[in-house]
Amino acid sequence: MEIELVRGTRRRKHVEAVLVGDRLRVSFPRWMSLAEAREVAEELAERMRRRVEPARIDVAARARRLARTYGLPRPREVRWSDQQLQRWGSCTPDTRTIRVSSRLAGYPSWVLDYVLVHELAHLEVPDHGPAHDALVARYPLAERARGFLTAKDLDPDAPEPAPLLADDVRP
Repeated sequence: MEIELVRGTRRRKHVEAVLVGDRLRVSFPRWMSLAEAREVAEELAERMRRRVEPARIDVAARARRLARTYGLPRPREVRWSDQQLQRWGSCTPDTRTIRVSSRLAGYPSWVLDYVLVHELAHLEVPDHGPAHDALVARYPLAERARGFLTAKDLDPDAPEPAPLLADDVRP
């Protein structure tokens, strides 16, 4: 995790850390030395790494709960993927397998839930047509989550540059 140190112009007492993409932006007071700020920033970065660790979230149980709540098909397997850098999630309907980008672990839970609902809908409707959209729309925060992901610069509905594989449906 990259750390960006920002000396505050107004901040007087506290150090604040905010995750911006894959970078931790740490604002520190003017009176604090750069060495002290680096030390505190490393501690905050370690705490943030633990907080966004995908292993702490049982993504399979979460997907089963969402499938039950929104009347969607149950997957056979759901797992985190560290290799998904171009997509938030992917689904293979034939094997009923869903893979979710581990980057989602650091985002709000309602965003992860949206991606899971999107992929669960692919178990019933493999394409992105109106039937798929109707299934995803069962999730009340779908539009908000799409906006969040768009702001993170990976629009889930944008066309992908690489061709689709028959067994790999993209969100």
